[in-house]
Amino acid sequence: MQNPIDKDKVTETPATLEYAHHVGSAVIKPIDKGLIKGRAMAAMVEQTNKQMEQIQVQMKLLIDQAKTINRRVELSELIYNAEIGFAPLVGHIYYMYQKNNGVYSMSMLTPEEWGHSLKHTFVSKVKLMADHTWEVLNDTINLNDL
Repeated sequence: MQNPIDKDKVTETPATLEYAHHVGSAVIKPIDKGLIKGRAMAAMVEQTNKQMEQIQVQMKLLIDQAKTINRRVELSELIYNAEIGFAPLVGHIYYMYQKNNGVYSMSMLTPEEWGHSLKHTFVSKVKLMADHTWEVLNDTINLNDL
């Protein structure tokens, strides 16, 4: 018996064909590789931009923290060079004054407790931290002006 289908239209390995070889075959559509790459690139760019934004926010936070620590160190140096007639305790609040001769001094007394006898200029209310740096508790101090 002879095969009624033309030999030019038959293959021994139909899986290697680039198209469906009979009606029941799965539909084979050519892939638009440019479209796939374009979508992948767009998703990658979106994700990496989002990650970069998160890193930028974290960097800003670290920079702000570093500036805060630097201000505390500068203030601490200023306070430790001031006249202190007592041993400051961690967690306690103290008051910094500037005398008429420009010398800074530390006190346990608030400006209100000095009353009219206050002969110095009040500079700042500060608190001694556990790391022995000082935290400013009011905004009256500007280290650039000192």
